[in-house]
Amino acid sequence: MQKILILINDGPYGTEKAYNGLRLANQLNKAHEDVEVRIFLMADATSCAVAGQTTPNGYYNIERMMKSSIKKGAKVKICGSCADARGLKNTPLIEGTEISTMPELTEWVVDSDKVITF
Repeated sequence: MQKILILINDGPYGTEKAYNGLRLANQLNKAHEDVEVRIFLMADATSCAVAGQTTPNGYYNIERMMKSSIKKGAKVKICGSCADARGLKNTPLIEGTEISTMPELTEWVVDSDKVITF
């Protein structure tokens, strides 16, 4: 099984990097059942994992996209020190996401066939 790691660094809104990273993750999950999709959220992207996001009708919603990725089998980890620096330590997170560490990210990088950064 091929393993693809998608690193996201930008916040959920303001740029479209998180949006495009999750679009890719969802398309990989949809079109390639033989691919394990891994998503690691760093820096401002840690906010992508916050539960309870509300967006205007017709506007993309990162929480819904993240839940779709998880439902299709993607693994999602969040940089713990990045989340702490942004005050997310006690914030409710999307079910299926988990706080992680740099050593875990390092293992994912070494173990992945491809690493894509947004």
